[in-house]
Amino acid sequence: MSNGDIFVGEVIGTAILILFGAGVCAAVTLRHSKARASGWVVIAFGWGFGVLAGAYTAAPLSGGQLNPAVTIGIAVDTGKWGKVWVYLLGQLVGAMLGAVLTYLVYLAQFQANVPDEESGEEPTPTLGIFSTIPEIRNPVANLVTEIIATIALVLPVLAFGLTKGLGESGTTVLIVSLLVVGIGLSLGGPTGYAINPARDLGPRLVHTFLPIPNKGTSDWGYAWIPVVGPLIGGALAGLIYNTAF
Repeated sequence: MSNGDIFVGEVIGTAILILFGAGVCAAVTLRHSKARASGWVVIAFGWGFGVLAGAYTAAPLSGGQLNPAVTIGIAVDTGKWGKVWVYLLGQLVGAMLGAVLTYLVYLAQFQANVPDEESGEEPTPTLGIFSTIPEIRNPVANLVTEIIATIALVLPVLAFGLTKGLGESGTTVLIVSLLVVGIGLSLGGPTGYAINPARDLGPRLVHTFLPIPNKGTSDWGYAWIPVVGPLIGGALAGLIYNTAF
């Protein structure tokens, strides 16, 4: 795969991932959305479907990694680092593009994010649509959660490569998508399961600059955890896989 194919594939695939993922968060969160308050299960499946659509779309061009933690895990396992930077750049650009597209889809809802004069309801916080926010702010615990959850993603992704039938049938991406749903349901409660540095950092950057009424803080004090935690988790998964398999 050429650098150009990898970059384009990762931009398109990651943009689709974020469009679905941030889109379901917007659908569940924002007032005047038909899916408002439909819950965590809906969010988990929305992100899983985002992986499904994004990875299948990007696969012919780049392999559809869509996640720096996965890219790092593969590089640690194989020792091949030459194209890592292309993957990471494409993933970050794609994540930012996906966040902008989500904003455009829900533009009317974002513009209506003002206090409700009749009910007195306050504006909806919007950062959680774009990036993760911990339920309990404890840097050590939050970091450990992201590391473990990312290992739970990347280690099976690497191991799926040993299952010849999955690759031949083209169902590997489907299985990974279900894995992401499972991680969201089982491990997403403490931090919102970033498990992907680009997924959190790119949309957080976009949230900082978007003209969203009453958008609140972009919480840059927390932003390092959903970047560093998944990178550590991805590297550890690559080491575990390389050693055990």
